[in-house]
Amino acid sequence: MSAESALASGQPTPAAVFQAAPLRRATRDPWYVRWTLIGLTLGIVGLLIGVPLASVFAQATAKGLGVYWNNLIANSDTRHAIFLTMIVAPVAVALNVVFGVAAAWSIARFRFRGRGLLITLIDLPFSVSPVVAGLMFVLIFGMQTELGLWLRDHGYQVIFAPPALVLATAFVTFPFVARELIPVLEAVGPDEELAARSLGASGWQLFWWITVPNIKWGLLYGVILCNARAMGEFGAVYVVSGRIEGQTDTMPLRVQKLWEGSDNPAAFALASVLTMLALVTLLLKVLIEPKVRADTEPAGKNADGE
Repeated sequence: MSAESALASGQPTPAAVFQAAPLRRATRDPWYVRWTLIGLTLGIVGLLIGVPLASVFAQATAKGLGVYWNNLIANSDTRHAIFLTMIVAPVAVALNVVFGVAAAWSIARFRFRGRGLLITLIDLPFSVSPVVAGLMFVLIFGMQTELGLWLRDHGYQVIFAPPALVLATAFVTFPFVARELIPVLEAVGPDEELAARSLGASGWQLFWWITVPNIKWGLLYGVILCNARAMGEFGAVYVVSGRIEGQTDTMPLRVQKLWEGSDNPAAFALASVLTMLALVTLLLKVLIEPKVRADTEPAGKNADGE
């Protein structure tokens, strides 16, 4: 077949075939290179992640499921730590949902002076040590400040109390919701919202019927990441809590106390609860990630990128 007839029929010419074959061979690694890299990756993941996870559950249940259950339930301080964590984390997540949606909306929909500074401030908790964040709240609400004394005189206690735990946790987890929603809102664009507004929709109607359905998967993804970080927060909570048993100990703080007290089975039992919560979070993340990726793709672009 001539080159002209091949072009006319839409088939590749012999020259194109000879040029493509060496290119495919050149960009394809030998089998031993591929399997070596895959093996190294699986080995490193197994050593750094799989073995510690298996060790936590093995140590937690080493003396039987009955002892494991008693370590979680029999001790009132441990029960309170679990209860307090289940209160602090959802409250911090709820605050971050409100602030994150508002910040993401402002950044994605408007161009204003100071927009870059706002984005930088949202990312600030990623660069500031959690211990420094906790110290910051101590310096603001502690008894050595006028604000702290005023709060004490009016019957409010922030530092060494649950409100400080919520504030510190909300601070270190603030970027997750906003950072997940900004690309989603920018990918969706304002067209549907403008159309609804031109048809007479109110602000709340616009938000609940147009914006929320468009960002629901990104919002849920951000909530999952935010909640996972909130439940495992240690540094900032360590500073502002005072580590008062039965009052301000969260699960991570309680694990440390049990470990320092040489109560290893109880420490591993409580650590296994945090591990299970992390695994559930990972599973939800994997299930939701494709939907978030689909929401952030430009309109009219299919799975093949066309």
